[in-house]
Amino acid sequence: MPTSLYQATVPQFLQVLPAVAGLVEKARAHCAEKSLPDEALTDLRLAPDMWPFAKQIMAACQHSAGAVAGVQAGQTGPDLNPAPASFAALAAAVSDAITSLQAVTPDQIDSIADKETAFIFGERRMPFSVEDYLLSFAQPNFYFHASMAYALLRNQGLEVGKRDFMGTPRMKG
Repeated sequence: MPTSLYQATVPQFLQVLPAVAGLVEKARAHCAEKSLPDEALTDLRLAPDMWPFAKQIMAACQHSAGAVAGVQAGQTGPDLNPAPASFAALAAAVSDAITSLQAVTPDQIDSIADKETAFIFGERRMPFSVEDYLLSFAQPNFYFHASMAYALLRNQGLEVGKRDFMGTPRMKG
């Protein structure tokens, strides 16, 4: 049985996003335990030119639920808003992304797989088919930003492991 575009994307997003929510919670708990402000981790970067933890979380939401909403609308682009500085706002954003994706049906994605979409950033327009956008742009970006959020916490000594990144695999049975 061939895999549909929906099956190749939405379930993967829904597997990892709860893990991303778990990263936000572990970061919040760490700051609470150490009496640190949220910004001690929400503003954390691995390199000066890299996005901080909070923006990594928001980008994971944008490249999953935001990407699906964008292809349904026919175009999308980056979220240029500043990331929230509180764990509560980050947790709400991840929760909203999960809720949005849970509402998407296979037919809503599979029926537009060969349609055109574009990623627009300022004057730059990157044309894609919906399938190519989701599989070659949104999904790799989603995994990148989710893994960077994980790496930021791991780098600070928080007890996170591979399962804190990949979530619960869908097993037979």
